[in-house]
Amino acid sequence: MFSKILIANRGEIAVRIIKTCRRMGIRTVLVHSDADTGSLAYEMADETVHIGPSPAAQSYLLQDKIVEAVRQTGAEAVHPGFGFLSENPVFARRLEAEGIAFIGPNPHAIEAMGDKITSKKFAAEAGVSTVPGHMGLIDTPEQAVEIARGIGYPVMIKASAGGGGKGIRVAESDADMAEGFAAVKAEALTAFGDDRVFLEKFVVNPRHIEIQVLGDKHGNIVSLFDRECSIQRRNQKVIEEAPSPLLDEATRKKMGDQAVALARAVSYDSAGTVEFVAGQDRSFYFLEMNTRLQVEHPVTELITGVDLVEQMIRSAAGETMAFKQDDLKINGWAIESRIYAEDPYRGFLPSIGRLVRYEQPEEGDQGDYTVRNDTGVREGDEISMFYDPMIAKLCTWGETRIAAVDGMARALEDTHLSGLGHNVPFLAAVMDQERFRSGALSTSYIKDEFPDGFHGVPAGPLQRDVLVAASVAMHEIVSEQASDPSDRTDWIVLIDREPVGVSLSYDDDEALTLELAGEDRTLRLSDIDWRPGLAQFRAVLDDVPFTAEVRRVADGFDIRSRATRARVRVFTPRMAELFARLPEKQAADTSKLILSPMPGLVVAIAVTPGQEVKEGETVAIIEAMKMQNILKAERDAVVKSIGAKAGDPVAADDVLVEFE
Repeated sequence: MFSKILIANRGEIAVRIIKTCRRMGIRTVLVHSDADTGSLAYEMADETVHIGPSPAAQSYLLQDKIVEAVRQTGAEAVHPGFGFLSENPVFARRLEAEGIAFIGPNPHAIEAMGDKITSKKFAAEAGVSTVPGHMGLIDTPEQAVEIARGIGYPVMIKASAGGGGKGIRVAESDADMAEGFAAVKAEALTAFGDDRVFLEKFVVNPRHIEIQVLGDKHGNIVSLFDRECSIQRRNQKVIEEAPSPLLDEATRKKMGDQAVALARAVSYDSAGTVEFVAGQDRSFYFLEMNTRLQVEHPVTELITGVDLVEQMIRSAAGETMAFKQDDLKINGWAIESRIYAEDPYRGFLPSIGRLVRYEQPEEGDQGDYTVRNDTGVREGDEISMFYDPMIAKLCTWGETRIAAVDGMARALEDTHLSGLGHNVPFLAAVMDQERFRSGALSTSYIKDEFPDGFHGVPAGPLQRDVLVAASVAMHEIVSEQASDPSDRTDWIVLIDREPVGVSLSYDDDEALTLELAGEDRTLRLSDIDWRPGLAQFRAVLDDVPFTAEVRRVADGFDIRSRATRARVRVFTPRMAELFARLPEKQAADTSKLILSPMPGLVVAIAVTPGQEVKEGETVAIIEAMKMQNILKAERDAVVKSIGAKAGDPVAADDVLVEFE
């Protein structure tokens, strides 16, 4: 077994690998860029080596730097994590030539299956069902349009060296294809150093299901069952679960057997994932094989009890797998929510900045569910524009799918972030949706359920009760601490501007009882855990524990309960009457402005002052988190002025273009 391993990665996956190495008694070396100096992984590693500036192309993608760090520290093996050099056969071969173990599959397997074009050809030759498409290289937009017409729209444009949702577009027309082809090539070159793309038919209403495989260097290969990754946004997985709610045992076995056969054909000897697109009728087609550890591997670990990082290390060290297929069973259900630094209220655009507050749910057994939180950041860390905006992978396990889903909803309640935009409210909304809870998933789920984007969820009966009870309790606590307690028992709670009349009293257990005017019912709030300054309000409402995110404002409280966010005020009846007469504040008119939707770099400004533009024409391109975002005119207009130029850094809401 190795005594020292170098981790050629960063963030949460570096932390994840370090934890397993510690348990196995293996020392770790972490390479890091400027942006990751002082990170959580940096502090956890036994040794660190600086390898360059923040951009990945100047640090994590430089093979010479990685190899030199191995020589410098005496590490015996390299774990590449995912992304960066994890699926680079040249890197794997170079390590092999240097006498350094690569903790991943053999170079032949990476080459045969890691390249998206080659893998599809290989699968077709092996008799695996594949989605119709064009696997050859495409050089020009005109050629791409011609091929797409032959396949039939909609068509997916994919980077050959892609991964992590980067370098993918769906084209519905010739115009989409011409524009998307150029964008995907540019993204692919930036993210992977390889601008080759291919096309495949986009299957309507599909599900994304994958099989985890694991092999050793002695010919043993097993399936660790399936994961469903259908909840995606811009082809980026957002919520994953294991096993899939779609599959029956016969289909699960068929997919697993096919994945193992494919892995066996290339003598696969590490952790890898065979991805399929599945129809609602349980038909399935091979998509690609990811020859590395997947981001969503924790859900498989939770239902099988197998540490995949440990197994990768043992395989790379030449050990024989300690279990066989018949030894593996599915135990319970697991859900993973990817918490991203992105603003769901602004079209899920990246949100760069400092993580001012980060309160995490308690890990481990929580009674009806178990929590695992894989994260690479701490409170006070900065989310950089140079890398993927993931903050954490929050996972829950339960004996049943509903138990895991309910556990996730509670774990999300116990997660508090501030300082930047994040998608926790959106994730909470999905957990509460009946469609998700029923398992009726597809890759178009987000588009179907949130066609106009995410704007929060109006307060339903449960959230309304939480808002009322929490606001009254906080009002009482604030008044008491200010030495201004009131004997008043009748109040009007305004949820935004909706009035709810309440009468309050305390019982013998110091629980707060609220009688709701005109509703012939009461609420009982007990076990209150809050004081002014705390960002989370915890209590038990009618025997159900909950956590709400709260913030005091001048005339009340801002409260978020799961996906519901509201300004809540506690007034006397007279104050409520006067407040109702105040006019609502009107939003500023920005119809003549093109604003930067996120912090990032200006790639291009496609217009000039005095130019006439038509609705739908590209006005500017902004790059952040390795993704290019195309901004288009929403109406016909004439350009009055330009607020930025190519290469300029911009903040969210900076004016890029002003129209007359």
